[in-house]
Amino acid sequence: MSEKLWGGRFEKSTDEMINDFQASINFDKRLYREDIAGSIAHAKMLAKCGLISADDLQKIIAGLKKILAQIESGEFKFSAELEDIHMNIEKALTDDIGEAGGRLHTARSRNDQVALDMHMYVRRQIEEIQRLIINLQKTLVDAAEKHLGAIMPGYTHLQRAQPILFSHHLLAYFEMLQRDSDRFCGVYDRADIMPLGAGALAGTTLPIDRKFVASELDFDAIYLNSLDAVSDRDYILEFLSAASILMVHLSRFSEEIILWCSREFNFIELDDAHCTGSSMMPQKKNPDVPELIRGKTGRVIGHLMAMLTTVKALPLAYNKDLQEDKEGLFDAIDTIKFSLAVFAQIVAGMKIKAENMRRAVEEDFSNATDLADYLVKKGVPFRQAHEISGRLVHHCIERGIYLKDLTLDEFKNFSDKFDADIHEAIKPETCVNNRNSFGGTSTEQVKMQIAEARAWLKEVE
Repeated sequence: MSEKLWGGRFEKSTDEMINDFQASINFDKRLYREDIAGSIAHAKMLAKCGLISADDLQKIIAGLKKILAQIESGEFKFSAELEDIHMNIEKALTDDIGEAGGRLHTARSRNDQVALDMHMYVRRQIEEIQRLIINLQKTLVDAAEKHLGAIMPGYTHLQRAQPILFSHHLLAYFEMLQRDSDRFCGVYDRADIMPLGAGALAGTTLPIDRKFVASELDFDAIYLNSLDAVSDRDYILEFLSAASILMVHLSRFSEEIILWCSREFNFIELDDAHCTGSSMMPQKKNPDVPELIRGKTGRVIGHLMAMLTTVKALPLAYNKDLQEDKEGLFDAIDTIKFSLAVFAQIVAGMKIKAENMRRAVEEDFSNATDLADYLVKKGVPFRQAHEISGRLVHHCIERGIYLKDLTLDEFKNFSDKFDADIHEAIKPETCVNNRNSFGGTSTEQVKMQIAEARAWLKEVE
């Protein structure tokens, strides 16, 4: 007879190769905390409803806590023969406490049990990810405040466009991370629905109390439809979507860091602890960590695509295909947690080369828009002001100089609206601080953004 807990129907044991192929214990063993917590809550409910005795309840709880301690100490032996975390724990429990262990699975299926574990696991991981996002946001705000005076070129099409505060650039990523955090809050809401009690797909004939279990496990809601409860993986799709967008943000920032620390930009220098050298070229200092984060972004996006593909044609309710929801999710979680943690270290450790940033602003034409705005303020229509500014830029390029190098007479050759204050109007500080519209790059606006960010961080810490 089969050793498996579901083996009563079968006369032959499962082929060893099939055991290895379908076993999930190598990756779902990380669900042990959730599986044990869910089983304890389920056992309490069974006792409350008179489905098991108080004595059995005490034995089950003690046995499960013993197994928890064994797993956390590394003493517990997992078996592929038992397929998954649920059967490994149940078999160990039954071996330890006898018949009482066999009563634990009353009124539940592995289908609603694994759904419960995954809901609880995703909730817990989101809480950890939120803390890591907040830590990175704090690091960005600290850096923005520390380097408030640094002016750099802002870019469009990777061409120098207009002068901005470096702090303004950093705070753009604070806002992206804020949206990431909001998205994960939404995922948490969808994960915060309790599936246990749905059974295999149709509920149970036994008198259970799902609200009691939900309360024990701090769930805010309960699935209304048992078919939906065991087959829903929307919250995992949403998690992977939110994770992919988060990684895209970190990848974009990684790309900028990689550019900025190149000799061509030379805006920052990464800490030695976050770089590697070359086995052949002794001068190299490679930004391996941001490169890895940029590379791992594709991996997380791939997990989202894989999960969408897995569920796109599944009939209700549970199918073994849904076992594929775990490895990609687990890897995505590990990847984003590592990336967030290490990114905070990168930002905190990088050296800002403010002089080089300023030189880049002074040795380009990113103040051309301010030149046009100057003329607009003097009454020149914008399209005409734009054309005059463009001709001045062309004139400077032909002479190998910049707008700041022109004399007042040269300016007046293009428009009599120019006056002695033109040189002040096109200085980097003036260009930055004149952009004082709400959300702009002026020092006043960036200070406001920092204050708003600090106030929010204080609320959530």
